[in-house]
Amino acid sequence: MSARTTFRTVLAAPSMAEPLRQGIISSPRVHLDFIDVQPVHDAFTPMILQQPYDLCELAIVSCLQAVAYNRPIIVLPVVVASRFQRRCLIAYPPRGVPLAGELAGKRIGVRAYTQTTGMWVRAHLNEDYGLSTPSMRWITQQPSHVAGYEDPPFVECVGKQKSLLDMLRDGDIDAAILGNDLPKGDEFAAVIPDAATRDLLWWERHRFMPINHVMVVSREVSRRDPGAVSAAYRLLAQAHGLNAVSEGTPNPLRLGFEALNEPLLWIIEACLEQRLLPRRLTLDEVFGPAADLLGGSPA
Repeated sequence: MSARTTFRTVLAAPSMAEPLRQGIISSPRVHLDFIDVQPVHDAFTPMILQQPYDLCELAIVSCLQAVAYNRPIIVLPVVVASRFQRRCLIAYPPRGVPLAGELAGKRIGVRAYTQTTGMWVRAHLNEDYGLSTPSMRWITQQPSHVAGYEDPPFVECVGKQKSLLDMLRDGDIDAAILGNDLPKGDEFAAVIPDAATRDLLWWERHRFMPINHVMVVSREVSRRDPGAVSAAYRLLAQAHGLNAVSEGTPNPLRLGFEALNEPLLWIIEACLEQRLLPRRLTLDEVFGPAADLLGGSPA
């Protein structure tokens, strides 16, 4: 029997992480040594550049860019975080709330142009209102997690002299996209009206929630100990099973190649419209390495 392998693991999504942290689910083949990184997106650039973790949560846009630029990670078909995104576009009422369909030419702030929440909001603006991404001005604070990618010319990186909320208050931007740091209270207002209704209609049409984060493993650990990677995937699958929701209910988690193929193709097209990818990726490019490890077909 193979010795038990320890994987340095970053997994912030509590519904998936807690059963594993508490030992409700375990494996004789692999032990997950959880590393706390807060906020979790601070783990993304190190994981893509140096792979200090063996198993790591990673934003889906960063995953696709890492594949496109041949970074040494392997994308697993495990979604650990999704959410509806339209409410994440906000404005500051004392300076006016722009109409969602009239954002062309407006300055919209987002932490990074490649931030996955930003990708989803831009995709919804395109789908709902016909707004092309280059028609708006994107004001950012950080570059991409993936070296080699350069923001398109309609993006301006201004750094972190102010928070996005202060930029809204001061009128530096007309609207802003925030994710987990979305402010509570009524100081700021949603730009997209009836966001919850629109999100549910979108889910009824597409049958998946907008995906934020999936799991990846380093290419080196996959080469060195593929059996441990398979065991880790089985642990994640068991944790996923503990979070089952009733049929016909939006589920923020998703598992398996077949379940992710259609969402992935949708996301790739949205990324192309937004110039987030240098070319159209195939399912085999994204999931082929994981399929070789785990068995199954990526398409």
